[in-house]
Amino acid sequence: MRHIYNFSAGPAALPKSVMLRAQAEMIDWHGTGISVMEMSHRGKHYMSIFEKVESDFRSLFNVPKNYKVLFLQGGAIAQNSMVPLNLLNGKQANYVVSGYWSKRSYQDALPFGNINIAASSEVIAFRKVPDPNEWKIDPSSSYVHFCSNETIHGVEYFDIPPIKTIPMVVDMSSHILSRPVDVSQFGVIYAGAQKNIGPAGLTIVIVRDDLLGVASPLTPSIFNWKIQAENQSMINTPTTYSIYMAGLVFEWLIDSGGLKVIENQNIKKAELLYNYIDSTDFYSNTIDLHNRSRMNVPFHIQNEDLHASFVTGTENLGMIGLKGHRLVGGIRASIYNAMPIEGIHALVEYMKDFEKSH
Repeated sequence: MRHIYNFSAGPAALPKSVMLRAQAEMIDWHGTGISVMEMSHRGKHYMSIFEKVESDFRSLFNVPKNYKVLFLQGGAIAQNSMVPLNLLNGKQANYVVSGYWSKRSYQDALPFGNINIAASSEVIAFRKVPDPNEWKIDPSSSYVHFCSNETIHGVEYFDIPPIKTIPMVVDMSSHILSRPVDVSQFGVIYAGAQKNIGPAGLTIVIVRDDLLGVASPLTPSIFNWKIQAENQSMINTPTTYSIYMAGLVFEWLIDSGGLKVIENQNIKKAELLYNYIDSTDFYSNTIDLHNRSRMNVPFHIQNEDLHASFVTGTENLGMIGLKGHRLVGGIRASIYNAMPIEGIHALVEYMKDFEKSH
């Protein structure tokens, strides 16, 4: 089989060993004679899977005991509505806009009440994130929301000073599990699975206990975090197979040494790519050095007309998913946990050859 390096922003690459294990267990999970996809979500076999998935995630991400972990559906986009429904409680909320996805979160929250922009970097084309020390936060607000890594614009927050006056709500979809995080800094963390966790369809929400129970009475039960927490995320049939696959990824991360080890690998991968981009005038990345994402690396060729042929060349060599997002154009390399460093070496070598020939 032809070897492929998948640089897609999501759904993204999964670890090869995880895929092989899922393949081996596809038809007959542990001698049960059936696939995980066929199991009753309330049966003893699936509940053993589910409970281990949550336990491994809590251990891996160091989730404190006073937080609930929910396994929900609808993608991170659904949380744009679930956050205000569960937290706004007749007050106002503050939103930090650092790229496309945080702006989308802000816009989606507007129908639910008094939603204010605490800070925005749109005027500088999202080349850096708004400084947390300059966020304009009303201490009487119900929460402040931000996105810690923007997949399209390629900016990432690395230093978040804790805000003690109101809960911080963070969309971590595109860098969760790429490095250790102090969960206790946040009131709510949510993330779509299709970047670093597993197949699309699953969304993980981590919510502090004291933030449960203040949802709007208009909140549907499937959107109500408290009701979901009381029912082990199973008020309806959950995304059973995506949860199982996430569990295999959690085991892979634990066996790999945990999040500090994976962070060191991610730093090396990102540095290798950024260092080459910075070494030549042929390619460029305009993101502030302190905010360059380790997960999503957008860059441009000085001659914009060459982008299409660049992408065609990578695809011919088995490197897929490098076409830049339609909003910003150019090239984008998404280098999540499952991308091996060999993939970065292959991309950089191609970039060198492409530059020489053009």
